[in-house]
Amino acid sequence: MRLVSRARVRSAGRRRVRALRYMALPILQCGIAAGVAWLVATRVFGHERPFFAPIAVIICIGVGLGQRRLRRVVELVVGVSVGIGIGDLIVLAIGTGPWQIALVVVLAMTAAVLLDGGPLITVQSGASAVLVAALLPANQSGLDRMVDALIGGLLGLAAVALLPGNPPEVARRHARQMIMALASGLTTAADAIDARDPDVAVRELRRIQSQQAIEEYRDALRTARDILAIAPVHWRQRQPLRAYISAAEPLDSALRNVRVLLRRTRSALADDEPVPAAIPAALRQLSAATTSFGDHLWHDRSAVRQAIGEAAASIDADDLAGGGFSAQVVAAQLRSVAVDLLQATGLRHEEARAVLPPIT
Repeated sequence: MRLVSRARVRSAGRRRVRALRYMALPILQCGIAAGVAWLVATRVFGHERPFFAPIAVIICIGVGLGQRRLRRVVELVVGVSVGIGIGDLIVLAIGTGPWQIALVVVLAMTAAVLLDGGPLITVQSGASAVLVAALLPANQSGLDRMVDALIGGLLGLAAVALLPGNPPEVARRHARQMIMALASGLTTAADAIDARDPDVAVRELRRIQSQQAIEEYRDALRTARDILAIAPVHWRQRQPLRAYISAAEPLDSALRNVRVLLRRTRSALADDEPVPAAIPAALRQLSAATTSFGDHLWHDRSAVRQAIGEAAASIDADDLAGGGFSAQVVAAQLRSVAVDLLQATGLRHEEARAVLPPIT
């Protein structure tokens, strides 16, 4: 038991170290740019307590990757402006207090929603209104606070440009996560068939049911494009990033087809249909080719394409003759996944289909 506990502690420690390594650059960007934003607002513009400037830096950079940074700056300034404007008007008219703060928050956030603002605009509007109504000195104008937000947003973008991450590496990490999910789904389907256990397929289907992986991948691509747009040091990496962008849709389709494959695997096993032995073997072969794709992203496409094609071609009409309807659908879905993966390597749809021989 102690050995197991120690192993878990070590594993958790390694995960935390990996997480810190991944987050180190955004944290450094936030720290440096926040300090510079405070200096610029106080020394250059003469603002006494410009805490909107470092706050804007943190929101712009974000401790983590996701939305477009350029849009964050716009949303931040709009949110601050709406909140400050409404907060100043309410405070001048009715003063401050608990019910005034409640009214300020409701009005500011309602105005942000009516302006068709996103979540960041709405939340920032409410927060800005509270700060205006409860904390900020009366001698600081709303215009000063809007300038502070703009300073922080621009310096946040400057930090990303001058201390950029590696956009293709961000995209590669998320693409590999999707590819590993695909390989796991194929292997688990084969395991379920060999064990004649539909619950194995059901559990794997639930695990990959979410669209989170593809959404995170697309967010990573958007972030990478934003970094490339403002970081000249990485402009030469635009070509590798285009490959990841073109692979997004085929990988999404492959994941959807793996879900269908798992559902049909479950149906075949639940209905006690015969499943030819060639199907789980082909599933494992395609899983191995998919794993190889994830391990050598965009570097050895010819070998990966050959491995994917061989896996899909390993089932012929004679193999399927003794299988039930769902088993035949599983085989068809296997070929669909193979076509999607071949497209993810850069082939057009017609070229990908040509790699696979017809089932005869």
